[in-house]
Amino acid sequence: MLPISDPDIRRRSLPIVNVGVITVCALLFIYELALNDFDRLVLFYKYGLIPVEITHGVSFNSIVETPFPNWATLFTSMFLHSDWMHFLSNMLFLWAFGNSIEDRFGHIRYFVFYLATGLAAAGMQIATDTQSQIPIIGASGAIAGVLGAYFLLYPFSRIRTVVIFVFIVFVRIPAIVLIGFWILLQFIGGLGSLDVTGETSGGVAYWAHIGGFIAGLTIVFLIQMLRPRPKPPPYAFS
Repeated sequence: MLPISDPDIRRRSLPIVNVGVITVCALLFIYELALNDFDRLVLFYKYGLIPVEITHGVSFNSIVETPFPNWATLFTSMFLHSDWMHFLSNMLFLWAFGNSIEDRFGHIRYFVFYLATGLAAAGMQIATDTQSQIPIIGASGAIAGVLGAYFLLYPFSRIRTVVIFVFIVFVRIPAIVLIGFWILLQFIGGLGSLDVTGETSGGVAYWAHIGGFIAGLTIVFLIQMLRPRPKPPPYAFS
């Protein structure tokens, strides 16, 4: 299932930040396509997030070193993608859900929120395998944060979705169902990716998705809890 849009929500502003993020990811992906396999792999090792380099503060590979401090890859890794399916699915999810969250938060706060949930996602993935030397790339952790926000703010918005199963069908699925099913799959995949030592294996960063989603839920919940509530109008008794 691939979400396309949320036609139930009327937006008041243009999603300039969301479009900007998608544009940057697209330009970098086009650049990746122009590289040969070796140079593309070098790019991922230079600008992807390598957990062991964050936990130990040093580069594990002296041949392919990040040209700036290792912590910067927490951000650069969010804009790289491994292949067409990785790129297109991430951008579709970001387009379908991110536009309404940006409209709700405002441009600057949305960008800060996006980066914050991306960092939370990276932190969760690193925590599951602190010694990993495999670069983590992709926007899916930050996008999972957007999904968490959408899950709380617009649970009953009907998402126009493409379902590919023998035939291609277009349906509208309530966000609470679509996102709920998605996060359930992430938990199942995340548990399945843990080996007997508690470390992760496999090529999908499930725990980054889970961490980003939880961060998105938490931030929106705290905003709603801390937001001043309007005082009720005074009443006159006779």
